[in-house]
Amino acid sequence: MPEAASAHATRARIGDSEFDRDTAVARREPGVYDIDLSAGWTIINAVNGGYLLAVLGRALADALPHPDPFTISAHYLTASQPGPAVVRTEVVRTGRTLSTGQASLFQYDDEGREIERIRVLASYGDLDSLPDDVRTTATPPAIPPMDQCFGAADSPGGAPVPGSSAITDRLMLKLDPATLGWALGSPSGRGEMRAWFGLADGRDADPLSLLLAVDALPPTAFELGLSGWVPTVELTVHVRARPAPGPLRVSVTTRNLAGGFLEEDAEVWDGADRLVAQSRQLARVRLSPRKGN
Repeated sequence: MPEAASAHATRARIGDSEFDRDTAVARREPGVYDIDLSAGWTIINAVNGGYLLAVLGRALADALPHPDPFTISAHYLTASQPGPAVVRTEVVRTGRTLSTGQASLFQYDDEGREIERIRVLASYGDLDSLPDDVRTTATPPAIPPMDQCFGAADSPGGAPVPGSSAITDRLMLKLDPATLGWALGSPSGRGEMRAWFGLADGRDADPLSLLLAVDALPPTAFELGLSGWVPTVELTVHVRARPAPGPLRVSVTTRNLAGGFLEEDAEVWDGADRLVAQSRQLARVRLSPRKGN
């Protein structure tokens, strides 16, 4: 059991957890869904992009005939804020093994006009129907045992991990010490983040929570010696398998920062050593050095 989940008398179950409640959408009419975006998933005053992707993913799961996201690509147009929002979906194509749809999330300005926040295109299928053959050169990330890693409450020096916000209370996130130089004022210069990941209430992972997992770690820009918000421009996630119960291992790497933009490539591995999700994200960075660098 993840360390953070052990504090709960009863582990939350898939379908009955804070994540499920906060991503639940109410169907207003076919293809149109209402939701109140929770402030509990904010990071530096904006709603986390992975949480938002899970909201849109849940709406598409209702709108399409297949249950599971296989690939989902999102363009983040404007920053979302906690509060009312509407998701509009459209079925693009349905087939026997895959169905494709698109969705947009809207909020309202002070005059009540709709502002599009995110636009998504996704293909859905049934993960349980996939063949079980695996031919890969990918290997799980080498992360120390969870009790040798650090979270927001037990970061080196006894201070909270810089950049913590409401979302950290909802996550079981234990960072590899080798990627924590930024928290000590000595970033490594390598664009790497690795961590154990789970939900704080002990809920096991499913395909929708994988959409959150790929965007839940601190930005790799921190280890490159940069600070501040790193807003997502585009995020594509491939869900490869239904994860086994238990904590996940997440590895994120950046190989190229140029012109004020960087990519983040993420891999998510489950306890059975299966690569269950991959993603690539394009993000903007603020090009100013961190203190101590």
